Amino acid sequence: MASPGRILALLALTLPILACNFATDLANQLIVQFSQQAPTDESLPAESEPTPDGPRLLPTEVGPAATIGPDPEDSVPLEIREQMDQIQVEVVTLRGLPSTGPVDRALLSPEALRQYVTDDFLADYTEEEARDDARTLALLGLMEPGYDLFNLYMELYSEQIAGFYDDELKQMFVVQGAGFRGPERLTYAHEYTHALQDQHYDLRNGLGFNDEACELDSERCGAIQALVEGDATLLEERWLLTYASDQDYQDLLDFYDTYTSPVYDSAPQFLQDDFLFPYDAGYDFVESFFLVGGWASVDAVYADPPSSTEQILHPERYPSDRPIKLQAAELLPSLGNGWREIDRDVLGEWYTQLTLREQILTEQASPAAEGWGGDYFLAFYHDEQNLGALVLVTVWDRVLEAHEFFGAFLGYGDARFGERSLSTTTQAVWDSSLLHASIEIAGDQTLWILAPDAQIAQALRQGVAFPAQPSQ
Repeated sequence: MASPGRILALLALTLPILACNFATDLANQLIVQFSQQAPTDESLPAESEPTPDGPRLLPTEVGPAATIGPDPEDSVPLEIREQMDQIQVEVVTLRGLPSTGPVDRALLSPEALRQYVTDDFLADYTEEEARDDARTLALLGLMEPGYDLFNLYMELYSEQIAGFYDDELKQMFVVQGAGFRGPERLTYAHEYTHALQDQHYDLRNGLGFNDEACELDSERCGAIQALVEGDATLLEERWLLTYASDQDYQDLLDFYDTYTSPVYDSAPQFLQDDFLFPYDAGYDFVESFFLVGGWASVDAVYADPPSSTEQILHPERYPSDRPIKLQAAELLPSLGNGWREIDRDVLGEWYTQLTLREQILTEQASPAAEGWGGDYFLAFYHDEQNLGALVLVTVWDRVLEAHEFFGAFLGYGDARFGERSLSTTTQAVWDSSLLHASIEIAGDQTLWILAPDAQIAQALRQGVAFPAQPSQ
């Protein structure tokens, strides 16, 4: 997710059109390892997807984008359609999910793609919502205040999309560009896997992978996204090893030598890491089941999808370690006039780790976030005064793990807020003319409050029921 709220709902629907850095990095490694073993079969796998490592699809000489109408297939050149058909056969063979029907395909020019992104993917996401998401992320210390998040997504989607499967229209879109060679064919295998997933598991309604469900439960949505993308990334790898030709390998090597992604590279580091999470951690999660029982074991996970990023990061905790749902406090009345709540959501283990990593080493942040059991956070903003406030309550699996987080947060707080004004075995406070931050521990729970001053922090603290109670 980009912000632990609305942004994840947006990404849940649009990440299938984002760059798949991990998959292409993995492909690059495999090219080096297996290029001498690559089969000479010229056939290739199924559909295409956007990835920071995926260039524009389809040759420029095919002409302008076709209007999507009754015969979208006519917009895709016959030679490319034949290759796509062959790739689809190969993906079905590898994945073991038979196609239940044809998937329409249409060609979009880069200009038409940008309009599609504007009209469809970003239609319900306003610039003001993006500003609020950036404010929440700034309170977490993940980006600078005032960051133009909306423009980043607009430019990123337009830069990175090579093609995508629309699970609402049940249609594949390919983007007119440089050709249909190794990178595009590899990407197509990934995207056609999404079409098969949709046919068998119904991504939007069966798995609940839609904006409404993601808004209500971002942790579950992030976990399902990792399952879906990890599945497609593993299939992409298997296709590369099984069906890619010598020319595919050469095309991929040539591509990696010249490809650049300036918009993606300019994004905050945590966003770059977060974009890769469904592919990277999702791949590891899915592979752990594949190595035990093949694709049948992967298919079984769809019957009981993972419910947290914790389960994705620790497959051994699936399915038994379910998130604890905490009852969130209603704190807005404590703040007085002018304040509004801009977000309430769950941070989860992955975003807890990302937050800590902004100030302490990953080697410290990862174990400190492990043992996450559940949480809620509330973010507030005062428009006239340009002030924000944040409350995060976290329950840990054990008291020991709560103390591990507490200890790591002391390092985080010192690095971000400066010298402590109070430090005991159960509480620490950072107080300055610019902000007031505190961390508390009580049993297996921790409480972090960030406010403009001590008075507002005290008002929030008085309104928080800590330790928090599980939701009914």
